Amino acid sequence: MTTQEAFALFRQKIKEAHALSHAMGVMYYDGDTAAPEESYLGRGETMEYLSGLAYQIETGEELKNAVDFLWEHRDELDFQQRREVEVFRRNNEYTASIPQEEYVAYVSLLNNANAVWHKAKLENDFASFAPYLKQIFDTNIRFAKYYKPDLDPYDVQLDMYEKGLTKEKTDEFFEALKEKIVPLLHRVMEKPQVDCSCIEGKIFTANEQRPFSDYLMELITIDRKRCSIGETEHPYTTGFNKKDVRITTHYHEDSFLSSMYSVIHEGGHALYELHSGDELENTVLSGGVSMSIHESQSRFMENLIGRSRAFVSAIYPKLCEYFPAQMAGVTPEQLYLAANKAEPSLIRTEADELTYALHVLVRYEIEKELFAGKLDVMDVPKAWNAKYKEYLGIDVPDDRRGCLQDSHWANGNVGYFPSYALGSAYGAQMLTKMKETVDVDGAVARGDLKPVADWLEAHIWKFGGLYDPSVLLEQALGAPFDPKFYTDYLEKKFTEIYDL
Repeated sequence: MTTQEAFALFRQKIKEAHALSHAMGVMYYDGDTAAPEESYLGRGETMEYLSGLAYQIETGEELKNAVDFLWEHRDELDFQQRREVEVFRRNNEYTASIPQEEYVAYVSLLNNANAVWHKAKLENDFASFAPYLKQIFDTNIRFAKYYKPDLDPYDVQLDMYEKGLTKEKTDEFFEALKEKIVPLLHRVMEKPQVDCSCIEGKIFTANEQRPFSDYLMELITIDRKRCSIGETEHPYTTGFNKKDVRITTHYHEDSFLSSMYSVIHEGGHALYELHSGDELENTVLSGGVSMSIHESQSRFMENLIGRSRAFVSAIYPKLCEYFPAQMAGVTPEQLYLAANKAEPSLIRTEADELTYALHVLVRYEIEKELFAGKLDVMDVPKAWNAKYKEYLGIDVPDDRRGCLQDSHWANGNVGYFPSYALGSAYGAQMLTKMKETVDVDGAVARGDLKPVADWLEAHIWKFGGLYDPSVLLEQALGAPFDPKFYTDYLEKKFTEIYDL
């Protein structure tokens, strides 16, 4: 076998695995957006079968032999080819460590868990979801021990979502945030609260909001020929390839800003997927490199751009055009302040920038305790409620607005949550660097987000998974990551809003 032949075989097998992943992804999306409630039973059987085929391709002798050969002859490969083989070997080592029957059973478990979670959330019934949650955590711990028996299982999970991330690093990061955010929040809460009466209590029907979502997607430069929008209980983005990316939102008729910022957030994810380099398409390097980098793009669009005074001013005329009755008498400044009200709240996805990291901290600490065996699954609601009281000073009235609010655990995304806070902090440093060469506020105020998108494409999006996240960040920022950029941004913004 020549190196050229081995690489051609490697690419062919990856293409076959991607085809199966595409099929399963479409099934999952259909199950969340259009399929009838009981369809998860039949879908689970199909997912189980397809995941078995994918497992056999990815761990089969033919692909393994080709990859081993390529790694031995990696000096004959160019940089991208070496990186493709390196990333596949790293990811496949985890998959291959799991027995096929357990791997397939886990895929089926997640399909069923997602369906049960939807019903449990609507009915405020944690007890019905708890057995699935226990199986999910137990399985992730077992898989982590198969893969790296000498490592802490939770460190294994964190590393899967952000290469190189550990509990120690995450603890240090959150301590740095708490040191600045908690005192700042206390100072804010001592001041008169922002008046949101201009927007609260008004009804924006879903039919009215849908065309405005289309406008927002186009405004942030999304190519609608390659990206659609659907409606789900919990908004998310899924990218099958760079010609087919789908975002979702949830329209709350009595809380217009919720969906508006959900669309912008998911749109940030979509832009990253849509602008991965063409040469990376259909390889293991397509799409985003890590969840923290991915969340840096969604949180960047949602908050650093979307909640800026310049952005609110830019969309104000369109808001008045789409919602003339609701916007009557509302000024751009009133809307800006309403969009940036800082106040402890129950729902993470609707939390303000200042308190958001504390919502993530609650989930991170619960995951750590579950992995360490210090917390039983049935005690998750009690622990959740206690931590919300400790960190945010609020009482959780029910599990629907408590530990059942997020879909992540039902989808098996254990270790994902820290990515949201890290991504927020990455984004603040990116904005600082971007402003060295781009008139961000001026462009956004004109409703022209192309200069912003062009910078992100040149420094983040086009590279896909070509570099590990820490390398990509340092290349983009010209310096190592420093959370001080984020805390300084929050200090400056909320000092101005609340006249501290």
